[in-house]
Amino acid sequence: MKVVLIEDYEVLRNSLKEIINQEDGYEIVGDFESYELALPIINSLNPDVILTDITLPGINGIEGIKQIKLILPNVAIIVVSVHENSQYVFDALCAGAVGYLTKNSGKQKVIEALQQLKAGGAPMSVNIARMVVESFQQKQYNELTERENEVLNLLSKGKSYASIADELFLSINTIKTHVKNIYEKLQVSSKEELINKYN
Repeated sequence: MKVVLIEDYEVLRNSLKEIINQEDGYEIVGDFESYELALPIINSLNPDVILTDITLPGINGIEGIKQIKLILPNVAIIVVSVHENSQYVFDALCAGAVGYLTKNSGKQKVIEALQQLKAGGAPMSVNIARMVVESFQQKQYNELTERENEVLNLLSKGKSYASIADELFLSINTIKTHVKNIYEKLQVSSKEELINKYN
């Protein structure tokens, strides 16, 4: 199985390269610190798997995944990131990633993920898998936009406007606007009424 690494932290990149190359059946055919370096030659490397970070200099991982999938539609992409933010996870999976590991999972998890992938699985850290399952179980209101449903779900968990703004990478004013729209669309006049309706 041919593997490409796209990770700007050199120490981690080298250590992943070392442990993957030691595994039977896996070979690192390219390692890059950015998509700018990887994209021009990725086609000639013809990898089976790409392990990528999300926060990279220049083209970020989400955008990079989209561009890779245009060049190599069948390549399997696994994100290895410090981020557990739900927006990053869903953006990465929607862009075409088949797995998502957090960096604190440990290097052995990367090997397990490659083996899982070979067996036809979609490797994810336990907490990421739980987040994905929970998102499917969330109540969705058709009259609300996707973002408004997200805000409502976080409000129902007792989160403050500030922490919702942080989690969704939005300003507090934008969150307030979303909440105002939610109140109007669901015809409620207080947070308590809103939570009661949601639950």
